Amino acid sequence: MKVILKEDVQGLGYKDDVVEVKSGYGRNYLIPTGKAVIATPSALKILAENQRQQAHKLAQIKAAAEAVAAQIKALENLVITANASEAGVIYGSVNAIQLAEALAAAGIEVERKLIDVTPVKELGKHTASVKLHRDVVVELPFEVVAAVAE
Repeated sequence: MKVILKEDVQGLGYKDDVVEVKSGYGRNYLIPTGKAVIATPSALKILAENQRQQAHKLAQIKAAAEAVAAQIKALENLVITANASEAGVIYGSVNAIQLAEALAAAGIEVERKLIDVTPVKELGKHTASVKLHRDVVVELPFEVVAAVAE
């Protein structure tokens, strides 16, 4: 079954993509939750017209994403403090929430759902990827250091 995505669906596609999915997945999840519509000929014509009209706006969104990517690349060092044992193992983990907060403290606003990182459980240098746009993905290097006990 072919559907038109109305929003980004991780692992499937981006907004306004026409994708082939199994009919059960489309009819029982994507369509009822409003994430997709059936790709009928009339819906495809409407999609083509909307894309033609929004080409300029999409170029501006991509340019804004590239500007944020440039800010992230220019970031010297992103340091995140965490409570850790003497062996260098973190109590808990560092995830996208802490990275988003650290970026906000550095003056770069990024939604946490755009940050792709496996939970970090050790001190040291690590990397995460930030998906700002379908064509703009930037690597975010960061360092996890132990919090100083007072």
